[in-house]
Amino acid sequence: MTKGDLTKQGRNVRKRKPSNGDLVHGPSTAIDSNDMDSFTDELDDDERIGKIGGPNGLVGLLVFLFVIAGFIYGGIQVIKWLEDEQQLPVQKVIFSGQRYVLVDEQMEAIIRKNQKGSFFALDVNKVHKILEDMPWVYRASVRKRWPSSLHIYLVEQDPVAIWNDDLLLNTQGDIFDGGDPNKNLPQLFGPGGSEKTALAGFNAMQSLLSSTGLTINELFLSERFAWRVELSNGIRLNIGRQQFIDRLQNFIDVFPLLQAQNKAINYIDLRYDIGLAVGWQKNDKKE
Repeated sequence: MTKGDLTKQGRNVRKRKPSNGDLVHGPSTAIDSNDMDSFTDELDDDERIGKIGGPNGLVGLLVFLFVIAGFIYGGIQVIKWLEDEQQLPVQKVIFSGQRYVLVDEQMEAIIRKNQKGSFFALDVNKVHKILEDMPWVYRASVRKRWPSSLHIYLVEQDPVAIWNDDLLLNTQGDIFDGGDPNKNLPQLFGPGGSEKTALAGFNAMQSLLSSTGLTINELFLSERFAWRVELSNGIRLNIGRQQFIDRLQNFIDVFPLLQAQNKAINYIDLRYDIGLAVGWQKNDKKE
């Protein structure tokens, strides 16, 4: 067989089509053993999930909800017990601080009337507001002390003057309704909102008059902020708006000379740059 014959035969072999009886190997996908194991595991997981979602899973959910409900109910009962005045009452209300007008028993009765409940239910902020709403309480400090006492420190109002014939002025120039005012206090009169100005002027003039032994019984501050005072000896001083300290000093300087006149003085007008005018009680004579 020649080389040419072999070449022809090879071509014939390559061109030969398979017959129906021949076994044909086409493209195929091989299934690996690891893939089979993963598929089996997924089936097992699905079976387990199905079992959990069954009757046993429902029972577990009901038990969980029951436990949560028990905690909620128990918490509510504990809160009710803590707020029960019969279980944990406030046994003592202890007051401290200087008190001349305030009565402990009356204040305690007001607190217990407005703050009912146990030691834990009592609101110290509300007690603090109740106390500071009382006219004669200037400042209050409230704290609870275990197991059953309430401690209150009070700063009582310190009135220094009567304001507009019905209210009281404290040392800070704040007004308060203290009931029937003490008539021994000096009386200050002025427009609304001028309380602090009137008190500051009163204190300054009273300090200046201390060297004379005289005190101010009444002080008037007009709407134009002009000053007029009545002294403890009955003399009325018309001071005006400007330089009231300097004008009052002029009165202090000449007062010994006026006393030497042996005449009762009705008023003195100090609204002059130089000198003053004196009104006498008996004969209207002025100098």
